Amino acid sequence: MERLGMRCFVGAITSVCFIAGCSMTLPVAGQMESGTESFSGTATGYMDGGGNLSLVSNKGRTCTGNFVYVTGRNGEGVFTCSDGSSGPFKFVSTGTRGTGTGTIGGAPFTFTFG
Repeated sequence: MERLGMRCFVGAITSVCFIAGCSMTLPVAGQMESGTESFSGTATGYMDGGGNLSLVSNKGRTCTGNFVYVTGRNGEGVFTCSDGSSGPFKFVSTGTRGTGTGTIGGAPFTFTFG
C-alpha cells in the first residue's frame, strides 16, 4: 500500500505542475571565446521541455533566446541580442546544471548554468 501511496503523491505533484506551469530557473554565466565580453543571467526551463535564456553582458548588451530539449539531456535554441546580432546555441544538461556553446553574430561563446 505504501508504494501505491507514493505513486499517487507523485501523480498529484505532476498534475499540479502541469496545471500551474512548474518551472526551474538557474543562473547562467558565459563569455565570448575572445574573452572581450562576459555574460550573466538566467535560464528557465519548463515541464514541457522548452525554456528561455536571458543574458546581460559586461558591455550592456542584452540577449534573449528560446530553447527546446531535443533529447533528455541535450537542448538547442537561438539568441537575439539588443544590438541586432543573433546566433544558435546548444547545451548539455544534468537537469540542474550544464554547459553550452554557440555563436552570437558569428563569434563563438561558451556558457555554464546551475
